[in-house]
Amino acid sequence: MGYDIIRFKDDADLAREVASRWLGRIALAARDQRPHRVALPGGRITQRFLSEAFRQAAASGVRLDGVDFFWGDERCVPPEDSESNHRLAWETLLGPAGVPAARMHRILGELDPASAAALAEQELRRVTGTLGLEWPVLDLVFLGMGEDAHVASLFPGTPPETADAPAFYVPVTGPKPPPRRVSMTFGALRAASEVWVLASGSGKEAALRESLRPGSETPLGRVLQEASQALVFTDIRME
Repeated sequence: MGYDIIRFKDDADLAREVASRWLGRIALAARDQRPHRVALPGGRITQRFLSEAFRQAAASGVRLDGVDFFWGDERCVPPEDSESNHRLAWETLLGPAGVPAARMHRILGELDPASAAALAEQELRRVTGTLGLEWPVLDLVFLGMGEDAHVASLFPGTPPETADAPAFYVPVTGPKPPPRRVSMTFGALRAASEVWVLASGSGKEAALRESLRPGSETPLGRVLQEASQALVFTDIRME
């Protein structure tokens, strides 16, 4: 367990580097005929990162049709809603890149949260061939970070019986609109082979600083302490 921090001068540099590293992983998996299963986040930096990933993939010829796409969390809204994380990914990367529908394993935000969470976990287990109490393992989980250091839809104050439930996806009531959401749990994040955090934006210095402190109890702090392998990509200046 452990993490490294990679710093950038701005979000454009951050998006370029993360996209390049990710496409390298995708190309390597394809060469070795291995699956590549990834969970995408939402948020402003995600839009820039996914747009850059499409640009680089188109320029380099890296194909995305062998990647299985999941999501770290989703707002309980229809997929065409402007708040939908799936819509963000579809418009910036998945649609333009021609990713097959069978490779997009979205959380069904138009359903009630409990049903959406259960079906999302069922789909993940089907794709990964995971049965029983074994945790499904994703090759890579992308996370953003909020001004309160929340990740996915695990906010400060999320009840332990929710955040640490023995499930991959759980229904969550968040403090930000829209409140009804589905999120990965801390157990799901611990199970991932790698976690890449995209920490970008003004007003987040205090949250990042606290999350990097040994013993931090912020949601991001917990992930960094518990993840098998984590990288933090950030353009946040900490004076």
